Order: sequence, then structure tokens, then C-alpha cells
Amino acid sequence: MINTPDHTGFEWVKSTYSGGEGGQCVEWSPAHATDTGIVPIRDSKTPDGPILTLSPTAFTGLVEFARRTQV
Repeated sequence: MINTPDHTGFEWVKSTYSGGEGGQCVEWSPAHATDTGIVPIRDSKTPDGPILTLSPTAFTGLVEFARRTQV
């Protein structure tokens, strides 16, 4: 995690696995991931909050988990 979030300039995209009711909103920055090889993820309800950073392999695992457990 980045302790002091400075995500200015990040272009955030809401995950297609986020619920449409506003309760489960996960965003990631694919452009940043492409540029740096680090995948940042945040809770869209708290845009100034912490950012979870994952390797591409870990992010792939997270997406696979979301696909398997989608309600």
C-alpha cells in the first residue's frame, strides 16, 4: 500500500465486477499499470484513501477470484 496517497494523474476505471448499487466499488488504473508494471487499486467510495498496489500476477489472481465468487 502507498501510505501517503498521491494518485494525481491516475486515470481510474471502475471494475466491471463492482456492484451497480454503489456498495462495492473497486477502481484500478490500467494506464498506470501499463506504464509501471504496478497495478493500483482503490475503493471508489474513498478516493483519497489508501491504494493497494499489486503485481500483474497478483492482480490476475484477484480478477480470477472475483470471477469465481461473483454473486
